[in-house]
Amino acid sequence: MSVTSDMVRKMFKEGDDVRDAGLTTPDDVVRCDDIVYADDDPCQQLDVYRPRAAEGKRLPVIVSVHGGGWVYGDKERYQWYCMSLAQHGFAVVNFTYRLAPEHKFPASMLDANAVFAWVLTHADEYGFDADHVFAVGDSAGAHMLAMFCAACTDADYAAQIGIEPPARFVPTAVALNCGTYRIVAHEPMGDPMLDLTSNLMADFLPGGGTPEEFDLISPILRVNGNFPPSFVMTAEGDFLRPDALPMVHALDAEGVETCYRYYKSAERELGHVFHCNMCLAEAARCNADECAFFKSFVR
Repeated sequence: MSVTSDMVRKMFKEGDDVRDAGLTTPDDVVRCDDIVYADDDPCQQLDVYRPRAAEGKRLPVIVSVHGGGWVYGDKERYQWYCMSLAQHGFAVVNFTYRLAPEHKFPASMLDANAVFAWVLTHADEYGFDADHVFAVGDSAGAHMLAMFCAACTDADYAAQIGIEPPARFVPTAVALNCGTYRIVAHEPMGDPMLDLTSNLMADFLPGGGTPEEFDLISPILRVNGNFPPSFVMTAEGDFLRPDALPMVHALDAEGVETCYRYYKSAERELGHVFHCNMCLAEAARCNADECAFFKSFVR
């Protein structure tokens, strides 16, 4: 493992511990935890959250693809954020996937693909409306979700990255939050933080980050007219803010319905993935905006 990946795991965990301290399951949410969705690997488990008031009802679904620089994160870190989405009237699927460097690309993509297949297969059991399957992803999760959407709409690309999406399936709409969509190589600077993406790519990709690999995993190069409607979000303090508008422009150029939001606050600087902080009013506003976007496609 690189110094960068080890540092990311420690640093992100410390920040998440502070952010989530004292949070508990809301009384109005029912949860089903630790459901195995693949080969019984401890990393291949998911939770399902539903609003308590919707017992027995078939609900539109949101699948959450967590972030963490491809090397960090799990469903436990995202449970509070995902349960807040369930409170907007959705069934929410929150899953853990295999991380680099222990599991190289495309392991995480295979896991994401397996989760969407699981949702469609278990729709009756968990009261999912399989005609309205949405998805959210942040940071590395937004990158993965964008790749998955491109694969769902381009069979050749799906074969290139080694996944087989469910037949005729494309998410109804997606939210891409604080993501990166074009991976490029640069000359190393000697500072693990300045070289963050390149060093993480060395752990993530089997070839360590060749130009061919970077092109393969850059979803902005694979956007097409069948890409699902997309809510693309960033914030003033998001270090990946420059990546958002190029993705919006690529989607617009293909005629994809797109909603772009740039969030800022007079009280505080909104940083990378601020929307996962359940203590922020701005996070609640952003998440409500995304849920409203999704609901506009439920007819």
